[in-house]
Amino acid sequence: MPAKRKLLVYKSPLAPLMERLVQEKQAAGYKYHTPAEVLQSLDQFLCSTAVKPNELPKSIVMQWLARYPQDKASTQQRRIILVRQLARLMIRLGYPAYLPPDGIGPRRSYAFSPRIFTHEEVRRFLHAVDGLPPSAKSPHRQIILPEVFRLLYGCGFRLSEVLNLRIRDVDLNQGVITVRQGKFAKDRLVPPAVDMVERLRRYDEQLEKSALASRQPDAYFFPSARQAAWACSTIYHLFRRALLQCGIPHGGRGKGPRVHDLRHTFAVHRLLRWYEEGADLNAKIPFLVAYLGHKDFTGTQKYLHLTAELFPNLTARMNEQFGGVIPAGR
Repeated sequence: MPAKRKLLVYKSPLAPLMERLVQEKQAAGYKYHTPAEVLQSLDQFLCSTAVKPNELPKSIVMQWLARYPQDKASTQQRRIILVRQLARLMIRLGYPAYLPPDGIGPRRSYAFSPRIFTHEEVRRFLHAVDGLPPSAKSPHRQIILPEVFRLLYGCGFRLSEVLNLRIRDVDLNQGVITVRQGKFAKDRLVPPAVDMVERLRRYDEQLEKSALASRQPDAYFFPSARQAAWACSTIYHLFRRALLQCGIPHGGRGKGPRVHDLRHTFAVHRLLRWYEEGADLNAKIPFLVAYLGHKDFTGTQKYLHLTAELFPNLTARMNEQFGGVIPAGR
């Protein structure tokens, strides 16, 4: 069974309103786990102030927002957004609350600049992953990691989606993987390529023969030595190790390449292949949207821009099919 999240308890005079905000967001389909934790930080701060029930004055809001000047712009903006959500709830209920205006706080950069691997780099990277030796702490990692990274590149999965797969989610007879409660709380069906399904069948047979890995329906498809999900940090560490072995430079933590860039690479390579096959991109894009688990076309549009930047010869054709959505070269 999945590990239960720690129950968050709010204790400030605004605790009932915070609980209501979390309940409303979750009822609307949002997981709201991280915001609820940030809300607890605000709650703890309010316990040290003279704030009264059902009010949120500007002076206290600004004190809390100014507490962590060293944080990244994205982290500070997350706090501002959270305060806005709480303030809007209070105002809707008729209580006085300060609503931080637009433009407050540091500007957050939304630059989309993933590292797209070449086909040759992907080949070298997977070769390095295939050569990972077993270790005392992870006796099956040489079996597990090659399939994890192939799913990230071959299907464009998010890392958390792969690591949280259960035995029941991977139908090796039909060749379909079910992603449960992915981003935006959506389930989706993903059919890997036939050769990937064959690899997963061989992998499953190997694990089934091992007494160290449970293959019950609720067990993790890619189990750690403790029969839990692998930690993202462990996968990132092994990712960097494989990059080093195959000569792909890494800029350091936060600078990439990132594990998530395998997903971006999948999308760009798929668009490029459709282009080379002469496919109707207008008809194909909806399939990519569904495959990646995006909410709508806008989530996939960035890959059109990125593909055009990397392969300028595609720009004219994409503009023709998508009505000028691809910008001219800079």
